[in-house]
Amino acid sequence: MNEYIVKRNELLAQKVIKGIDSRNMKGYYAASKEEALKIALELIPENSSVTMGGAMSAKEIGLVDFLKNGKYRFIDREDAKTPEEKRQATLDGYDADYFLTSANAMTEDGIMVNIDGNSNRVSFIAHGPKHVIAIVGMNKICVDVDAAMKRARNVAAPINAQRFGLNTPCSKTGSCMDCKSPDTVCCQFLITRYSRHVGRIHVILVNDNLGF
Repeated sequence: MNEYIVKRNELLAQKVIKGIDSRNMKGYYAASKEEALKIALELIPENSSVTMGGAMSAKEIGLVDFLKNGKYRFIDREDAKTPEEKRQATLDGYDADYFLTSANAMTEDGIMVNIDGNSNRVSFIAHGPKHVIAIVGMNKICVDVDAAMKRARNVAAPINAQRFGLNTPCSKTGSCMDCKSPDTVCCQFLITRYSRHVGRIHVILVNDNLGF
């Protein structure tokens, strides 16, 4: 990565972390994927129960593979063979020690924005697991909530609709059409601007382009 981009990301991350910390959450900055993995593992003790919700960024830094193969109880909905097993894994996940996620966008003053289709991911962030760890690439930082919402709807949502092979207008046009399609991924919007529970939500900013 260009040295000037690296420097800009370092400086911007400090501003974002200051905002995150002011919202009763805890922010970290990782200069690389490897450093992000190290920070995350320092936060998750062995033998903890861990679940996740579509966190491509957590996969990209190697965290998911490490947890699945390490001394952790990983609750994986993707392993479910029936709808009943998937529902049970989801219910078990609400009581997990740690929930892994990312953000569709994040503001420079530390507000996290997420959009969800089935709403399990945003519900886990809002309430349930004892701790939430969000892995967020610096490509997702936006100037304010309005810009963050636009990114979530016009960048993250169309890509995810395409990834899951959904029949939505945005999967064909590449941008939000404010649809009410049966396949829409924009069912629930979560704006996390503060946490009442100190130490519950941790955000690791990564000097890389992660996720969508």
